[in-house]
Amino acid sequence: MEILFDIISWVCLLLGSFFCLTGALGLLRFPDFFSRTHASGVTDTMGAGLILIGLMFQCGWGLVLPKLILILLFSLLASTTACHAMAKAALKSGLKPEVENPIDEQAGRQPSKH
Repeated sequence: MEILFDIISWVCLLLGSFFCLTGALGLLRFPDFFSRTHASGVTDTMGAGLILIGLMFQCGWGLVLPKLILILLFSLLASTTACHAMAKAALKSGLKPEVENPIDEQAGRQPSKH
């Protein structure tokens, strides 16, 4: 049973590390604020969440487990709310996304205004 927990833990840790690395790459490569906000949100929720779940499988049933659960819940609530608030504030301040829809460009239509 301990080997199964170790395998699940390492899978979660590796997947979480992968999401953190791809999110960091997205922060560097994406063209506009909204895309970068999405990359940071994925990094926070999936990357840090999976790493915390992997750590939960490693720590056992001690006092550390409830602390990790509280950190995970706070992280899930705070990061998604912060990303949404930043994107909404950017839209209200007049910042427009730079990425155009390639289907609209091919058809010669004007992009939709949201």
